[in-house]
Amino acid sequence: MQTVKSVWDFFQNEILGMKWLNRLVGNLLETCGLSTETRLGGSVQFFIYDTIKIMVLLGVLILAISYIQSYFPPERTKKILGRFRGIGANIIAALLGTVTPFCSCSSIPLFIGFTSAGLPLGVTFSFLISSPMVDLGSLVLLMGIFGWKVAIVYVLLGLIIAVAGGSLIEKLHLENEVEEYIRNGKSVDIPQEELHFKDRLHFAWEQVVSTAKKVAPYILIGVAIGAMIHNWIPEEIIVKILGDNNPFGVIIATIAGVPMYADIFGTIPIAEALLAKGALLGVVLSFMMGVTTLSLPSMIMLRKAVKPKLLWIFISICTIGIILVGYFFNAIQTILI
Repeated sequence: MQTVKSVWDFFQNEILGMKWLNRLVGNLLETCGLSTETRLGGSVQFFIYDTIKIMVLLGVLILAISYIQSYFPPERTKKILGRFRGIGANIIAALLGTVTPFCSCSSIPLFIGFTSAGLPLGVTFSFLISSPMVDLGSLVLLMGIFGWKVAIVYVLLGLIIAVAGGSLIEKLHLENEVEEYIRNGKSVDIPQEELHFKDRLHFAWEQVVSTAKKVAPYILIGVAIGAMIHNWIPEEIIVKILGDNNPFGVIIATIAGVPMYADIFGTIPIAEALLAKGALLGVVLSFMMGVTTLSLPSMIMLRKAVKPKLLWIFISICTIGIILVGYFFNAIQTILI
C-alpha cells in the first residue's frame, strides 16, 4: 500500500504538478544571480514555472480530449442526447459536456444548435452548464494542483449543478423564453465522414493549436496576477477578505469572477496563489466556477439566444449552485487537503 501511495504521490507531484520544473527554474534563476527568496525572484520563478506547466498540460490534455471529441461531433452528440428522456437525458448531457469546448463562449453555439434541433431545453442547459465548468481538462489540472480528492469532488459537484439546473429549467417549461429564430430553426442532418486514426490525430492537433492561440493571453494574464498575489500581496489581507474571518468570502469570490473572461487554464494560477496565501478552498473554487460559467462576455452571447427571464433564471441557478458548492468545500477543506 505504501508503494502505491509513493507512486501516486510521484505522479501527482512530479508528472502532473511538474515540481521538478519549479526546482529547475529556481536553480537557473539562482545561477543567474536572481534569488528566489526576494519578491522579484519569487515572482519571476512563479511566472516562468506556471506558464510552462500550464501550457504543456494544456497541449497534452487538449490533444487527448480532442481525439476523444472527434468521436462526438455535434450531429452524433445530438443523436445520442435524443435517445434519452427525463433526468437520464440531463445526466448524459452533463457527461457529454465534459468532452466538449473549454469555455462557455465556445459551448453556446453548440447549445443553440442542440436547441434548434428540438432537444429538450433542460437537457441543452445541462450541457451548457457542464461544458465550461467540469471538462476533463479541469479534472487533470485540479488533480495536479489541489490533489485528487479536491478534483474528483469538484467535478462531481459540478455535474450535480448541471443536472439539477437543467432539470429545474425543464420543469419550469420555459421554451417560449428562447428567441424565436432558434425555436423556428431547422436542423439539417449532415452525413458524417468516417475518420481514420490520422484524421482524428490531425483534428486533435488543430484543436491544440487553435485553443492555445485563444487561451495563451488569458493564461499569461492569469499567471501574472497569480505571481503578484503570491509574492506582493500580504497574506493577512487575503486572509481577512477571503479567509476564515469573512463568512461572505464565497459570495464575494463568485461575484468577482463574473465580469472576467477566461477558461479553467487562466483561472487556476490565480486560485493556486490565493489558496497559498490563506484563502479558503471553497472561496477559490467558487471564483473559478464563476469565471468559467458566468463570465460577462458569455452571458452577453447567451442573451442573443434566450430572453431576459430565462437568462436570469440560468444565472440565478448557477450562482446559487456555485455558492452552495463553495461553502460545502469550506466545510470539508480539512478532509480534502
